Formats: sequence, C-alpha cells, structure tokens
Amino acid sequence: MLADIKGLNEECGVFGIWGHQDAAQLTYYGLHSLQHRGQEGAGIVVTDGAKLKMHKGHGLVNEVFSRGELEGLTGHAAIGHVRYSTAGGNEYANVQPLLFRSQTSSLALAHNGNLVNANALKHQLEAQGSIFQTTSDTEVLAHLIKRSGYIGLKDQVKNALTMLKGAYAFVIMTEDKLMVALDPHGLRPLSIGILGDAYVVASETCAFDVVGAEYLRDVKPGELLIIDNDGMTADTFSSPMNRSICSMEYIYFSRPDSNIDQINIHSARKNLGKELYKEFPVEADVVTGVPDSSISAAIGYAEESGIPYEIGLIKNRYVGRTFIQPSQELRELGVKMKLSPVRGIVEGKRVVMVDDSIVRGTTSRRIVKMLRAAGATEVHVRITAPPIAHPCYYGIDTSEKAELIASNHTVEEIRDIIGADSLAFLSPEGLLKGIGRPDSDPNNGQCLACFTGKYPTEIYPDTVLPYEKEMV
Repeated sequence: MLADIKGLNEECGVFGIWGHQDAAQLTYYGLHSLQHRGQEGAGIVVTDGAKLKMHKGHGLVNEVFSRGELEGLTGHAAIGHVRYSTAGGNEYANVQPLLFRSQTSSLALAHNGNLVNANALKHQLEAQGSIFQTTSDTEVLAHLIKRSGYIGLKDQVKNALTMLKGAYAFVIMTEDKLMVALDPHGLRPLSIGILGDAYVVASETCAFDVVGAEYLRDVKPGELLIIDNDGMTADTFSSPMNRSICSMEYIYFSRPDSNIDQINIHSARKNLGKELYKEFPVEADVVTGVPDSSISAAIGYAEESGIPYEIGLIKNRYVGRTFIQPSQELRELGVKMKLSPVRGIVEGKRVVMVDDSIVRGTTSRRIVKMLRAAGATEVHVRITAPPIAHPCYYGIDTSEKAELIASNHTVEEIRDIIGADSLAFLSPEGLLKGIGRPDSDPNNGQCLACFTGKYPTEIYPDTVLPYEKEMV
C-alpha cells in the first residue's frame, strides 16, 4: 500500500562500494534505487585513502545532491544511506552516514535496523563518560568501537558487535577499509556484489542492477566482511542463530525486482496471492491491487482464481512529499491525493481488493469507501499477510500495540470498521508456503513477530519502538 500515508515504514537502506574511481557517483545511483526505503534524508561518505569526505542532508537523493556536491566527493570507495525519519527525529544530526573523527583515524557508519538494547547501552556508555551527539542508535556502535580494549580495528569492531542486540545491517568505513556486518539472526537483508574489480554492498539487489554490478551472495548472519585494496576477507563475530529475516521485506518493503536469499520478491508476492485465494476464495468480477506493493499479489490471486485482474486503482506519482508526514490527519488526506479509483473498471462490479497489510485500518476504510463511491457493488478485501497484532522493535515504525487494529478487534470487527463485504488475512502457514524460503530454521527462517508476538531476540524492558526512539 502507500507507505508514506499508512504508517508502515522501513527505517532506511544502505549502500557501499570499494575499488572504483566513480565511487560517489555509483553510490548516488545505488541510493536512488533504494529510495523507497527512506525519503527524508540521504548522505554519502567517500575515502581517497587519506581522508573521509561527507555530504548529507534532508530530502530525496536528487534533492540532497542537486548542486554539484558529487564533484567534491572524490575517492575510490564510498558508503551511502537513505533514511526514513519518524515524528520528532528529523534532525540533521540523525541523517546518515554518521562520521566520527579522531587523532588516529576517522570512522563512518550507516545502519539499517534497530537495536533493542540501545537504551541500556547508552546509559552504560554515558556512565563511562560518553556524550551522544544524535538520538540514533547507530552512534552506539561508534562509542563501543572506540571504548574497546582491543588494539586492531577488526577486533574492536567484532567486540563491539557482540554487545548489540536486535536487527542491524552495518556498513563501516575508514580511510583504508570497508567493513560489512549483519546481525546473528539476519533480520535485515544485505547482499554483496562485484563490479569489475570493485565490491558492492546494498540492502537490496535491485541496486546492483542499477549500477551494473553482479550479485555475488547474501551476507550471512553473524558475519563480518572486511574489504580493502587486497580484496575481501570473511570473518564472524557471532555464531549464526536461527535465521529470522523480516517477513515484511517479502510482503511489502523490498522492490519487486530485488531478490532476498535468491527468492525474487515479485514471484514471492504472486505466490502469496495464489495462497490467499486457496485459503479464501470469493466470487467476484474483477481483482485489483493497491499500488504498488500489492500489484504482484493481486496478479497471483487473479491467476489462481481465474477472475480477471484489472487496474482498479491509480496511484498519483506526482504528489509531492508534503504528504509524507507522520501525523494521522495528513495520512488520511494523503489517501485521497495518492489514489484514485478507475470508475470504468469497478463500476457495477464485485471487486476483490488485494492489499499487503492493515495497520490501523484508516487507509483501508477510505479505499473501500472510494471504490464504492466509484460504483463497485461489492468490495472484498484480501490481505497477503496475517493480522499485524504486535509492534515491531527491529526497524519498522509500526505503532504501539494499542494502536494496531488487529490487537483490539476480531477479523469480523475489522471488516465492519473498514466497510468491506468480506475480509480475510493470509495465515502464517500460507505466508511461509507462499514465500517458500528453503531454510531449515524455525518459521522457514523468517521473523513473524508482528503477527505472532514471538520475537527472535530478547526485548528489553526499556526497549524503544523505532517511531518513538528519536523523540527520546
């Protein structure tokens, strides 16, 4: 559905490259391909082997780098970041990458995910004399690295990473090294590619296609990769635990042309739509998906059911970011601005509306209302995920439990609230079968916490939700 108006947003995307004379320019294009993962801030840090240079700012990638800033970012390696900021957290200091300078060397960090023990670590570090310049949990790693008792950077980073709990995909760069790390559960996607003699790392493989890189492999849970002028070496900082990659990456966040663990996102979503029809068939005249993430699933539902797929909803791609706001009022207004029903398709028809999730129910209710106003005789809502009944602590800004409609209402009550003729959610079993990850770990190696409440890591008493974190 519409990430910017329904209250379900990914925190960010990371990109890195080592060994290319146009490192900053390629990072720029890589960040463009990851723009869907964050629209409120972007930044790039480069190294020429002697010093780190940075430019970052608020806005989309092409807004942040619109006045020739890339020309000054010369070097053979770079890391970049796109960021989604939540209420209260749009300070410049929080825009990544974060850059730290010392007498011995400099260090740049970019992070996708959320640390569940960030508060505990901050209290501990502040008691030891640390002073934090941001409200981002990314900064915690820099302090842990500098306070490590180890001598070499690799051992300092490995030691620091063992103290982190939660979801994290880090790219870390110094003057002469690029380091890549993924948490022991592998909650966030992170892949390595090659471009000639250069190494490329990105949150999604679609970035490789854009810059012309070849996919090499996914970063393994608990793995630390060190890339320098001598090549790439692999190390581990933790034994891999049960793989728990975020299911919402397959359902909603990642681009359809990306692959996660060699499973294409578009194909996985089509399969989810097919499983959804098998579990909850309905007689109807037309199937439509809510742009953009639900289109693939709607096609799958239509193929399995034999009901024609049609474009029943049009997304206005020229509405500015005025409507990418955290307030509920603007989210509701944004639905009208972002989506329009196609009257010639839905009028007089029984419509199956396929969507990826329902968080608060506000957007679903308005879309159902729009379809009816356009002449749909029936609106049957089908969701390609189980009900989201629990908050995510790993980097997705779902609300606290009290605000999640599935935490407080039955499916029938939700159906009545959104005004649909019928409503059905895909089962957890259907979700796992549809995605089809060939993983021997529990839950096929996927995190189902927002559906089941069973979190793959410990949740600390003072753990802050992603959307609350930057208001602390």
